[in-house]
Amino acid sequence: MKRPAIIVASIGVAVLAAGGGITAAAASSTPTTSAAPSASSMRPGSGAAGATVRTAMATIGGKAETILVTRQGMPLYIYRPDTATTSLVSGGLARAWPPLTVPPVAGAGVTGKVGVLRDASGRQVTYNGHPLYTFVDDHPGQVTGQGVQNFFVATPGIAVLGGVAGSAPAAPAAPSGGYGY
Repeated sequence: MKRPAIIVASIGVAVLAAGGGITAAAASSTPTTSAAPSASSMRPGSGAAGATVRTAMATIGGKAETILVTRQGMPLYIYRPDTATTSLVSGGLARAWPPLTVPPVAGAGVTGKVGVLRDASGRQVTYNGHPLYTFVDDHPGQVTGQGVQNFFVATPGIAVLGGVAGSAPAAPAAPSGGYGY
């Protein structure tokens, strides 16, 4: 099966992210995407075709980063207020940030633990204890939700959530980006 090339759109926003392996220049109130894609391309990890979570390269805040993506290439995010035992995303927030609920299968490049959180909301895929989400405004190869509403792109090196002192760094003071949920 031939894999299509996935183009990463230029991100017109740079968000200061503490931890999670993401570094960027400055905070912005609204993430924007330019109309024309950049010359950078998202390159999938060399994992199995059935992997639920795999790695890819994307441009975050003007810098090439290895991030976690779905089988279809959708960027994956973590929500800073979540705990290792509870996803705090529900209602309108969950409509904008759908949880990843497919069976957990890790692809090549995924160095952390892919698991399942079972709580009152059902079963959700986790990475190093962090529940994972996609963003409705993203498309495969396009990262537009970085820093919006306390969601940050998941990276392979993200610290384990829970059980490790200081593993959930404080969220940066970033505006909501106009998504008032």
